[in-house]
Amino acid sequence: MNIFKAFENDIRAILAALADAGSIPAGLDLSRVTVEPPRDPSHGDLSTNAAMVLAKPAKMAPRALAQMLVDRLTARGDVVSADIAGPGFVNLRLTPAVWQERVRDIVTAGPAYGDSDAGGGQAVNVEYVSANPTGPLHAAHGRGAVFGDALAALLKKAGYNVTREYYINDAGAQVQVLGRSTYLRYREALGEDIGEIPAGLYPGAYLKDVGQALAERDGNKWVGADESVWLPVCRDFAISMIMGWIKEDLGLLGIGMDVYTSERAMVESGAVDAALQALQDQGLIYVGVLEPPKGKKPDDWEPRPQTLFRSTGFGDDVDRPLKKSDGTNTYFANDIAYHYDKFRRGSPTLIDVLGADHGGYVKRMQAATSAVTARQGSLDVKICQLVHLLQNGEPVKMSKRAGTFVTLRDVIESVGANVVRFIMLTRRNDQTLEFDYAKVTEQSKDNPVFYVQYAHARCKSVLRKAAEEGRDTGVEALSKADLTRLEATEEMDIIRRMATWPRLVEAAAEAHEPHRVAFFLYDLASDFHALWNKGKDDATMRFLIDGDEGITVARLALVHAVAAVIASGLQVMGVEPVEEMR
Repeated sequence: MNIFKAFENDIRAILAALADAGSIPAGLDLSRVTVEPPRDPSHGDLSTNAAMVLAKPAKMAPRALAQMLVDRLTARGDVVSADIAGPGFVNLRLTPAVWQERVRDIVTAGPAYGDSDAGGGQAVNVEYVSANPTGPLHAAHGRGAVFGDALAALLKKAGYNVTREYYINDAGAQVQVLGRSTYLRYREALGEDIGEIPAGLYPGAYLKDVGQALAERDGNKWVGADESVWLPVCRDFAISMIMGWIKEDLGLLGIGMDVYTSERAMVESGAVDAALQALQDQGLIYVGVLEPPKGKKPDDWEPRPQTLFRSTGFGDDVDRPLKKSDGTNTYFANDIAYHYDKFRRGSPTLIDVLGADHGGYVKRMQAATSAVTARQGSLDVKICQLVHLLQNGEPVKMSKRAGTFVTLRDVIESVGANVVRFIMLTRRNDQTLEFDYAKVTEQSKDNPVFYVQYAHARCKSVLRKAAEEGRDTGVEALSKADLTRLEATEEMDIIRRMATWPRLVEAAAEAHEPHRVAFFLYDLASDFHALWNKGKDDATMRFLIDGDEGITVARLALVHAVAAVIASGLQVMGVEPVEEMR
């Protein structure tokens, strides 16, 4: 049960009854009415803005409308008090039983606690990673991979119909360079001394493996052939092999995509022409001359007619070129077609998870998505900032295999997938993240991975000990506990924290902010560790009390609930909860 949503629905029902009675105008828009925890916990358990947001359209004083709500809410048996605060907020205090019963909800639901239908089955396409298939994934790709996968899981838990997608950028200049680089390594594998890697080609040693594999497959078949013959072969072979590595690396993180879309296949299918025609039909494509970039005029800039998309009509700063000087489509044109394709496949809500170097991409693609879908589609672009890899505060050396960066596989093999996934979500996506190998593996409160996992393991150890003593720790037994025995301040604080989990799931999903889950879990773990330590100092606060089966069963239910909520949150993050620490 989402206690906040339940009271929100009840307050809307009260408002509807007031309208039926003629006490307030009928037909008021109740969509902005919310019920939330007060910013200051001393003000109560719940707070509603109903009187504040409805007073003006109702042509009433906020406090007068608030008083009508107070009169009806205080008549409820589960409300201890309802008070008007400030200009018209209504703060509620609930009976302890309202919170204590949430433990029963959690025990019964298990890790499914927090599952919601708020999304109403709305289709959402989350595209993430989408690294160019020109080399192995690096650590920053890992951050985008974890963020995107956790966001997809969060949206699914909140009731959305989610498609996970990877866009393979296998068209354009970069894969032609990959093909030429592969051909060089292919000749090297056949015994040729290739000398220094020429400027403009990819120097990474990983391409030795690609060249060797091609040589083993085809022998010297392509030696001496014209570039027009060997280039597509080397390009496609390299793309296939590197995409295989990428899928393996994602698999190490437990990530699997629902859809892999090829840019080249999309272009060849005529999808770009279809998207541009959709813009043309709306009069959004024209031939014009752009002004020089703001601030300074580049030496090589010259005014020339270009085929432009009228993106300024949809919130962009300038109109954008769709054709290059040679008449071929720009990357932007291909990207428009790709987003149009995702929309036409049934996803009106699109989310792109991109790297730090794509900040300038946001406005133009949001404008293009809005335009090409006739304002029926929306695009949210989440930029993941850089990851600084450290060892005891010192930068980590680059990977010998990659040459210019630390591969994601290196990081996973060093600390494990669970650590990588959790740490990547301990900062907002738009903040730079420091990933210190030493700190993320130390056993301390400062390491959120350990701290949360330790709380879960402690819960499990309590339940194991209880079972060893012959107590029934199954769901059926614990769901019958007398939860009114959970009266201690520390116990009620934990219960109130857990009761916010369904609300957090919905709010974090709506805001596209999976990092909120990591923050919540850390706070819940902190509450539980404090309760554990309380029992060390005060024997009456221990979980297992000889001679008082009622309080023991109630506290076992609480412990079971904490473990379930932690497991629920870790499930969203893609992290496996541990049963015991080793």
